[in-house]
This record gives sequence, C-alpha cells and structure tokens, in this order.
Amino acid sequence: MSEQRAVMTLVGDPVKAPQMAAYMKNQFPFLGVQSVARRAQSRPWLQAAKTRPVPTVLTRVRELYARPEREYQYVAVDLALAVAPRLSLADLLALRPLVTEKPWWDTVDAWRGVYGAALARHQDWRNPLYGMFAERPAMWERRIAITLQLMEKANTDRDLLTAAIVYDRQTDEFFIQKAIGWALRQYSKTDPQWVRDFLANHTLSRLATREGSKFL
Repeated sequence: MSEQRAVMTLVGDPVKAPQMAAYMKNQFPFLGVQSVARRAQSRPWLQAAKTRPVPTVLTRVRELYARPEREYQYVAVDLALAVAPRLSLADLLALRPLVTEKPWWDTVDAWRGVYGAALARHQDWRNPLYGMFAERPAMWERRIAITLQLMEKANTDRDLLTAAIVYDRQTDEFFIQKAIGWALRQYSKTDPQWVRDFLANHTLSRLATREGSKFL
C-alpha cells in the first residue's frame, strides 16, 4: 500500500460532524466519520501496519494524533493496537504522552485498551505498566492505572487495584470516580465477595459505590 499522505485521509459527512462534536462537548472538530465508516476507511492502513516496522507505524501514529480532527486520534490508537503484539515496554512508555494530548474519556479509554492488550500478552509486565500511570500528576493517566486490569478477570492483581483506587478515592473528579466504580463493577463479575468486602472497608464516593455495586 502506498505511503502517500492522501491514503491517510478520512472522508466524513459534514452533516454529522456538528452532532459528533456536540457529543464531545464541542471540544474537538470532527469530520463526521462514524465508527463503522472509520473502520472501513482505515482498514487498509491497519492491515498494512501489521507488517511494517514498528518505528514507522509509531511515527504515523504521532502524525495522525497531531491532526485537529478527532477521528484521526481514533485511527492513531487503532494503529497502535494493530502493532500491539510487537510493542516493547519502551515503545509503550514512549506513547504515554499521547494519553494526555487532547485528552478526554474517548481517547483515554482507547489507550487503556492498548496497554491492557499489552498486559494480556505479557503478565510479567503488570508492575511496569501500572507504574507508567499510577500516582501520575494527570488524572487521565491515573484513570488508566485504575482501569488497566479491566479485562484481567482472575488474573487481576488486587493489591494494585486497591492501591490505584485508594490513591484517588477522595479525588473530586467525575472521570476518576466513574473509573473506580467501573473497575470494581467489572471485577465483581469475577469475585463479588472481594468487591463487597472492599466496599464495606473503604469509604468511597456515592458515584463509585453505586457503579461498583451494580452487579452485586
């Protein structure tokens, strides 16, 4: 596939663009490319990325992320996911600054997927991956520390989950409290008694408690 810049251009619907921007509180401009269309248009790039050198792909990730339209950030994260099996810890650390570039829940949670995929493949990376985000100044990074093990089920390190939650349990920030509830709710599918005990022994916000106890 050609590396020409034109290949990396999304075509959107200008009628849908304002609606998509409004959904994200008008923080970012949109082209009007909804998820199904975006995946269809970007599929050739994602397939090609799987066989390209990782540094080449990561350069493209950063280039796309710098573009103003929000859909390009989504494609950039998709490209990172496409090469996730080949990313080293050093690569993942180098990508971390993008988490706090134009941050909002949509891209931050997408990046969590990249780091969560790395954890699923490399259980021995749990501590260094957690350490990339735990107790960081930016609350969006700490959101990833809280939700990093979201898909780990029985492999969840409860000590790390506890540490991430306790660090931020009094943080007056909706997206942090929502993340705490999300992480507890997800883990309650695996070990509901542990989550019951955790809620009984820790004073959490009403939001985190409500979200975390939904399946109990």
